[in-house]
Amino acid sequence: MTSRGIESMTIGEFGRRSGLSIKALRLYAVSGLLPPAEVDAASSYRRYTADQLERAARISLLRRLGMPLAVIAEVIDLSEEEAGRRLDRWWATEEAAIAARRESYIWLRTRWVHGGEPEQTYSVRVELRAARKVATIQTVVDQQSLVTAMGSAEWEIRRHLEEQGAATTGEHWVVYPHPVTPDSETAIEVCVPYSGSVEPVERITLRREPERLVAFAVVTRDDCFYPRITQAYEAVWEFVTTAGHLLSGPPREIYLDSWDRLAGTDPFALVAQPIEG
Repeated sequence: MTSRGIESMTIGEFGRRSGLSIKALRLYAVSGLLPPAEVDAASSYRRYTADQLERAARISLLRRLGMPLAVIAEVIDLSEEEAGRRLDRWWATEEAAIAARRESYIWLRTRWVHGGEPEQTYSVRVELRAARKVATIQTVVDQQSLVTAMGSAEWEIRRHLEEQGAATTGEHWVVYPHPVTPDSETAIEVCVPYSGSVEPVERITLRREPERLVAFAVVTRDDCFYPRITQAYEAVWEFVTTAGHLLSGPPREIYLDSWDRLAGTDPFALVAQPIEG
């Protein structure tokens, strides 16, 4: 019995009933996700209660989906409605990453088996984009973790902006100070434009993005994966160098909405290069 008169069980028994290993239970205890109901002061034996089994089952299912412990910690204690929305956002990011891998596989296999595919051609335009207030997170990624990291940072920013009462749209950006490759890590900046009054918190930075002249190409959702998207970058770079424009900032991808809200042939992102006027 616990001090509250509730029947308790050892870590081994709780592990058998929950389907979790003792190693996993110890990890979840240290992380604060699933602390034992009681710890014996003399022996340090951990004891759990039956009413913790539901929480254990949810943690186990989220881990089976591949959700990181840090994200589970954000989700597990939310209201059911809010937890469902957060799960939807995270899963949409996972599906986008899976789709990007699938399209890369199809692109590579088509080239090997069928001798390639027609090159995509992009028209490049120039546009003056207004100054905006943006909330940003800088994170370090390689090519494999890029899509997932982008999604996680975007929704972390959006959650903070929502809590602060700021107004946003589906638009968000990813700024690339250096190329992202499969073999090395580099920093990217994920930005969400907003209006309203917001306070910075933890790793979220607030800044004013100045008015910028950009050369850009529009990329559909179906083409917004590596290596096909590189054709849009090449078109923009050729336009900029041929016209003799000077660069005024690092390249960026300006996403027009969330991946799961658009069809495959819809315009999804602008591959943009800031230039001097």
